[in-house]
Amino acid sequence: MSLIVFLGPSLPAAEARRLAPRATFWPPARQGDIWRALKMRPRAIALIDGVFEAQPSVWHHELLAALDAGVAVFGASSMGALRAAELRDHGMVGIGRIFERYARGAADDGDVALLHADAEHGFRPLTVPLVNAEHAVELARRAKVLSPAEARAVLRAARALHYQERTWPAILRNVSWRKAAQRARFERFLERRRPDLKAEDARACIKAAVAWWKRHARASPVPKLPVRTPSALVRRRRLASSSAHLEALARRSDAREWIDAGLRRALLAGWARSRGVRAEARALAQARAEWLRAIAPRTPDDLGLDEGQIAALMEDVVLERFVLDHAERWLPDGPNETEALASEAHLRGRLVRKQAG
Repeated sequence: MSLIVFLGPSLPAAEARRLAPRATFWPPARQGDIWRALKMRPRAIALIDGVFEAQPSVWHHELLAALDAGVAVFGASSMGALRAAELRDHGMVGIGRIFERYARGAADDGDVALLHADAEHGFRPLTVPLVNAEHAVELARRAKVLSPAEARAVLRAARALHYQERTWPAILRNVSWRKAAQRARFERFLERRRPDLKAEDARACIKAAVAWWKRHARASPVPKLPVRTPSALVRRRRLASSSAHLEALARRSDAREWIDAGLRRALLAGWARSRGVRAEARALAQARAEWLRAIAPRTPDDLGLDEGQIAALMEDVVLERFVLDHAERWLPDGPNETEALASEAHLRGRLVRKQAG
């Protein structure tokens, strides 16, 4: 089967192989992995898990290139759900309830994050992603294992913990239970049901990809390698559609200022990604709304960008702002806003002492 599945902690590999015995399984996708996968000429790709924080995440542009090459691309559960929500208008197929939450803007990037073991230990989950905690609480509430007040208390405790610290024992310790029996009842429910929304969506994604292959792959042509290279896509992602327009902009008296601003944004955003910083969905939506209000296009076509390019641009804007807003964190004794203001004022000659004549 010409199906590549990127899988890590969302579903045990043995179970995934039973669902797709002829698929090729790769570890969680990182930046550049989709490009590498395309060299194998797959007919379909199922993106489930992907890296973040310590390593650069898979690019939108890689997935767009796969779609352009005629590859069916499915996403679910984790990084796949997030990228599918961002690229659904370009043909990426999102599967499952987590994807649906991202698609309607009801989830943040970090809601699927968890700490897990390495490949040698099967990417075994070590903490509980927020989406799974919320799913478990909702099931328990419906089953009347938790009262509405208890459900709210458990959710508050889960949301208050960083993803690297969010385990069920840690969550339950932070809930003020009226009776020990109430906690014990919920613990028995968790042990019996083992609710795992990420696993449910991962199964559904693999099944959907296999079903697509059975229906279409034999009749469809083998996908061609994309003509555009990664460097071409990187150049294309920010350029206006008209080179003549760019040449006119380059002749402006303030062109150097524009160029420096664009370079600063690209460099700071790229540096942030290298440090594992990710743009949250709410921040991206806010940046997009502010941008559209500022430039006030008459129609979406006036923007000269497709949805993937807009998403990449807004991600750069949000990451640049995040780095600047938290400047003191990045270096030992890092710069603060007062120091930055004074430094710039000196450069602009605004703090030069004028001698009396």
